[in-house]
Amino acid sequence: MNIYDYNVKDIKGNDVSMKEYKGKVLLIVNTATKCGFTPQYQGLQDLYERYQSREFEILDFPCNQFAN
Repeated sequence: MNIYDYNVKDIKGNDVSMKEYKGKVLLIVNTATKCGFTPQYQGLQDLYERYQSREFEILDFPCNQFAN
């Protein structure tokens, strides 16, 4: 198996095939949503804006498990 064999849920709960991202450069990030690390989003946004024209995508999978 490889990453393109998986489906994930988008923010609205819809299934998304990872095949949609084949041929792109992916940065897959597990982010904390309820702690002091949320400022990382600005850095991710800056990175995306800089490289989006080069088939670069950031896939963010938020969770709140870091809050204890």
